[in-house]
Amino acid sequence: MLNLEIVTPEKKVLSDAVDIVTIPTTSGEIGILTDHAPLISSLKSGVLSYTKGGATEKMVVGGGFVEVSANNVSVLADTAETSGEIDIEAARIERETVEKNLGAWKGSEEEFEIEKDKLERAQARLRLASGR
Repeated sequence: MLNLEIVTPEKKVLSDAVDIVTIPTTSGEIGILTDHAPLISSLKSGVLSYTKGGATEKMVVGGGFVEVSANNVSVLADTAETSGEIDIEAARIERETVEKNLGAWKGSEEEFEIEKDKLERAQARLRLASGR
């Protein structure tokens, strides 16, 4: 078993023993099982999933870091939302606004990356909320 803890600046989102965790990192999606090698990575906006007793739960995370050590998985995320917490219409509007901004981009590369992350988060929120 893995001890999974997910924390945002506002609250502790989850603290539970789980069988497997799949996390979106800037290096790609990684799956973590018991006795995983120690790891520290930055998070990418996307869907985090975890399985406990055959049931899989999912949430959208954005920004932050993950640390894996001695069967403990600590996720320090800027944001974390379950499907029930997502305002679908607000996510749709956010996606459309960011797509328009990126389509006519004239800012810096750093600002472009920030906008691109907003788009990825909005898309992940819509995927999770729609059950895909």
